[in-house]
Amino acid sequence: MTWSADLDRPVVEGDEYEPILTPEPSTGEMELADRASLRRIAGLSTELADITEVEYRQLRLERVVLVGVWTDGDAAHAEASLAELARLAETAGSQVLEGLIQRRDRPDPATYIGSGKVRELRDIVTATGADTVICDGELSPGQLRQLEDKLKVKVVDRTALILDIFAQHARSKEGKAQVELAQLQYLLPRLRGWGEAMSRQAGGRAGVNGGVGTRGPGETKLETDRRRIHKRISRLRKDLAAMRTVRGTKRGRREANAVPGVAIAGYTNAGKSSLLNALTGAGVLVEDALFATLDPTTRRATTPDGRGYTLTDTVGFVRHLPHQLVEAFRSTLEEVTGADLLVHVVDGSEPAPHEQVAAVREVLNEIAAEHKTDMPPELLVVNKIDSVGTTRMAELRRLLPGAVFVSAHSGQGIEALREAIADRLPRPDVFIDALVPYTRGELVARVHSEGEVVDEEHTPEGTRVRAKVRPDLASALRPFVGIA
Repeated sequence: MTWSADLDRPVVEGDEYEPILTPEPSTGEMELADRASLRRIAGLSTELADITEVEYRQLRLERVVLVGVWTDGDAAHAEASLAELARLAETAGSQVLEGLIQRRDRPDPATYIGSGKVRELRDIVTATGADTVICDGELSPGQLRQLEDKLKVKVVDRTALILDIFAQHARSKEGKAQVELAQLQYLLPRLRGWGEAMSRQAGGRAGVNGGVGTRGPGETKLETDRRRIHKRISRLRKDLAAMRTVRGTKRGRREANAVPGVAIAGYTNAGKSSLLNALTGAGVLVEDALFATLDPTTRRATTPDGRGYTLTDTVGFVRHLPHQLVEAFRSTLEEVTGADLLVHVVDGSEPAPHEQVAAVREVLNEIAAEHKTDMPPELLVVNKIDSVGTTRMAELRRLLPGAVFVSAHSGQGIEALREAIADRLPRPDVFIDALVPYTRGELVARVHSEGEVVDEEHTPEGTRVRAKVRPDLASALRPFVGIA
């Protein structure tokens, strides 16, 4: 007997009511719906024609102008960098109006683009009605102050823009703490004060009989803010160290159980989360946006021959990833160095995928060098081949030899990827021939889940198993080896 989904009573044969079964939404679908629950739509206006009796209001996106300095490489490389900055700005919720590139040997130390170009940029900002200028580089505190004073609008650099996106998309406690730490480290040298913010707070006997010019200096508002930021950074470091210990404990438990680990890394929006869903059915958030998912997700998977392993999706990378983020997300990125295999996902639809591969490898090699560990074996996976033509596929095979070509969206090449992962995972190397009594069935189960069974036979005394296993399991089976 079954029960209907809409009525609290059993369903009998011939009943006119049928159960209504709706699939449960995944975690990613619910998070995506929550992220889109308050979205501004371009082209729809809330302006009122008659504003004599009602307060005039206008809801619009932040309007930005992009500025980049082309110092090396060719023009296509500079335009690609500015196009990526535009995608970052749109992900942060801005509306891009103009994009400008200036050819210089190096950025101007005072204003980033030079005083003459600042005047031209001011005219463009005024003509377009922009309220923010975003620079394709990390500005020094002096450059930031000079540009804002001359342009009379808010100025943001590439680092602050990426930090803003991370702040919007962080969900877990660890992710929020990592982003806050990175933001405070970025903000600390850029603190500024205006007007009353620079006033001093005198203390003690400073105002009693010291007289003009002899009163104690006290502490400025700027110094107070700096001290509070230092205290908050110290607290966040302690919290992240405790979370790092928890993460290390979980990793150590997996290593003790001899479960191989596979880390998924790659450029942002290359399809890492989509690939994790395709391989494990994890149901994590998938969105066509840069840095859509920040929190690492670990799921269990099985090779075609029955061996279990874990898949961990890590944070995405980008060109010139801010060093504050690399330091803050160091515990997360350590998942890559501690894995048995690195699945490096590349977006096949990008014009220059080899440059993205180089950017990811640069950051990972820095982390491996700091921890004095070697990087795990790498398996290149080119994703999104369903949007690539035949000629482009041939070019990708030449640029990225040995890569596996898949489409996480359509499922093309996923089985070949599973086979490639299974071939590169470490295999058991200790051969055992044991007669395990039926009272120790858990050992036989471990042989099936962790080892490679060559032969198995059920006898009156127990299970005769011949298999290749890892050293720890071989030690547990040693009392039963050699029993006739």
